[in-house]
Amino acid sequence: MSRTVKYSLVLLLTAAIWGFAFVAQAAGGDLLGPFSFNSVRCLIGAAALAPVIAFLDRLGYGKKPTDQKEQKKLLLYGSLIGIVLFLATNLQQLGITYGRNAGKAGFITACYLILVPVIGLMLGKKPGLSIWIAVFLAMGGIYLLSVSEHSGLQWPDILLLLSALAFAVQITLVDRFAPDVDCVRLAAIQFLVCGILTAVPMLILETGRQIGSGDLLAVYSDPRAWISILYAGIFSCGVAYTLQIIGQKNVRPTLASLMMSFESVFCVLGGWLLLGERLTGRQILGCCVVFAAILLAEFGETITERKSGKAVD
Repeated sequence: MSRTVKYSLVLLLTAAIWGFAFVAQAAGGDLLGPFSFNSVRCLIGAAALAPVIAFLDRLGYGKKPTDQKEQKKLLLYGSLIGIVLFLATNLQQLGITYGRNAGKAGFITACYLILVPVIGLMLGKKPGLSIWIAVFLAMGGIYLLSVSEHSGLQWPDILLLLSALAFAVQITLVDRFAPDVDCVRLAAIQFLVCGILTAVPMLILETGRQIGSGDLLAVYSDPRAWISILYAGIFSCGVAYTLQIIGQKNVRPTLASLMMSFESVFCVLGGWLLLGERLTGRQILGCCVVFAAILLAEFGETITERKSGKAVD
């Protein structure tokens, strides 16, 4: 198996974990406040990676910082990504909690794949014509997906779009920083920073008030809440985000984004299988248009690279 295929499968597994995590986030949002859910799951994700780091160091696979300069660089990179992740995950969780549709949330969030090349344009990387066509297609698809005939764009949808923008920045930062530091340590620091920052609005806005079926502290004793939290913390955070960093470090950004775009497919599948969600014909058409835009953006860029003679994995 080639290196490209191997790490593409790693990113496909990442997409599957993230897709089904939307189901856990939707279920957790029914019991916990969005900040409570995110803070606890990120701290669990950071804690889950601690023994992994120790194990990899013992085997000699870890990239342990050898001096103070490397330690500062790792802390800086992890903190920057953690701050952006704080914005992305909390905007997303608010959108899921109040929008109450995991499949729809998954497809809107998938627009980060369109936004990544737009950010690249601002950094001096000129996207091709297929990228711009994909942007307009995605906008049309989001309209069909989010806006009914009798209502305008709902505010949870706007939160999810802002979340997609933040995730696009996070992906860009990971692509920039991951090759220079240890992937697992970078993931652990971003979760720790995100969890601590999210604890602030959690303590101010959610502790002590009625959430779901009872007080916040009482809800934590509910097994349903912990199933959602542990899945989102250990698998979505601890496992999937680490796999994302490893995959992006070894696969060119275009192919990496394409593989991660299947997150939206797994999300709808999870909502259908586990939550009994149904999308209208209009929303299904919107999903198809958004996903077609994602594929156009990724394959169009690949074709352009080949015609220009650039190396393609």
